Amino acid sequence: MTPVSVIEGAGPVILGVPHAGTFLPPDVRAGLNSRGRVLADTDWHVDQLYEGVLSGATTVRANFHRYVIDANRDPNGVSLYPGQNTTGLVPMTDFDGEDIWEVPPDSAQIEARRMAFHAPYHAALEAQMERVSAIHGVAILFDCHSIRSTIPFLFDGCLPDLNIGTNLGVTCDPQVEAAVSQRCEAATGYRTVLNGRFKGGWTTRHYGKPDRNRHALQLELAQSTYLRAESPPWELDHEKAGKLRAHLTDILQDLAELAPLLKGSS
Repeated sequence: MTPVSVIEGAGPVILGVPHAGTFLPPDVRAGLNSRGRVLADTDWHVDQLYEGVLSGATTVRANFHRYVIDANRDPNGVSLYPGQNTTGLVPMTDFDGEDIWEVPPDSAQIEARRMAFHAPYHAALEAQMERVSAIHGVAILFDCHSIRSTIPFLFDGCLPDLNIGTNLGVTCDPQVEAAVSQRCEAATGYRTVLNGRFKGGWTTRHYGKPDRNRHALQLELAQSTYLRAESPPWELDHEKAGKLRAHLTDILQDLAELAPLLKGSS
């Protein structure tokens, strides 16, 4: 199994997909308990949702599951949200705060996973940021995520449908943030929030360097926007997904058209 799959495009937008993979090495699967093996915290079908929505986009997709190691966490294990419930570099619990391991990995195993999975994913992502920047003078990383809309362990109430994260405006030019926010807010039937519970993960914060013409943001979708139900068997609702894909196309097309204007704004 190749840890990461890359589809190179000619445009300025890169789609990061860190959590749609479901591969588990045999030793990892053996260490999970029955609850962990359900893989409930997968970003189900996000890769399908974004497939083909923007001509010329580059895609970098992690093929391994986040229970192997989380590609959107700081490799040093630093929490993204100090003081709030969250999951770590290798999660010890699921999003409901329940244990997922019969035999938790030790520090040596976590480091081996970091080298075998986390590092190759980010090497590929960095290579594509460099390649796209060399072509266009600018690169926009759009990190693609989804999550169940109701998870009391992580947040109160029901999550908005479209959750934009720019780490309070730090990870991208204001024009990028505004373009995505305006499109999301104009999308009929969806509730949008900017830098709410999800402000952008480690990927967004690590690669978003607008002073270097590298812009990054995260879009966390409530899974209710495109799944039949937020429970097994996690089936795609093609009608919902088709409607959402049209909005995603508008968002990403706006970013592709904005990119040439960003080169002189840093």
